[in-house]
Amino acid sequence: MSDPLFDGDDDAATPLDPDEREGLIPNYITLRRELNEAEAINIAEAERWAFSRKRDVLDEGTLKALHRQMFGKVWKWAGDIRQTEKTIGIDPVRIGVELKTLLDDVRYWIANETYPADEIAVRFHHRLVAIHPFPNGNGRHARLAADVLIKQLGGDRFTWGRKNMVEPSATRKAYVAALQKADAHDISDLIEFARS
Repeated sequence: MSDPLFDGDDDAATPLDPDEREGLIPNYITLRRELNEAEAINIAEAERWAFSRKRDVLDEGTLKALHRQMFGKVWKWAGDIRQTEKTIGIDPVRIGVELKTLLDDVRYWIANETYPADEIAVRFHHRLVAIHPFPNGNGRHARLAADVLIKQLGGDRFTWGRKNMVEPSATRKAYVAALQKADAHDISDLIEFARS
């Protein structure tokens, strides 16, 4: 039987397991558009929080706090590291180690000017999405974390295609295709998309 809240036509969306679905906080939400709206409101509040003062997004605790700020009014598990296997992302037992490695790598790139600032932030975003540390919201979380990082590196926030990518669209397809190309070690389309 189809569930109008959790079933959709977006193959790139991370599916939630039954326990994660039970973590929905607002009891009025019965449709996907209501869920998307509630999450969008929560994320807008989180953006204000994220840019209200300097935040070290290269700290695991800050990344968890950012996710909690983005989704904490909608999901009980917001900010908690994923414990379940997903169709995308690494094995949950490796998340802690891979997250630490990522944060160390980004600090190194910054200290040694390994890449231009935009590329550092986009590479950070890509690896964070690939790790997929949370049950859901990883793309949105990684985009906001990259935005915070690029601001700290002296750049402007990314535009990420200038569209809401929650719903299936040509923009979302282009974003997913750029992520997949980055998975194959070609980050160029993702850098371009981030500034489109």
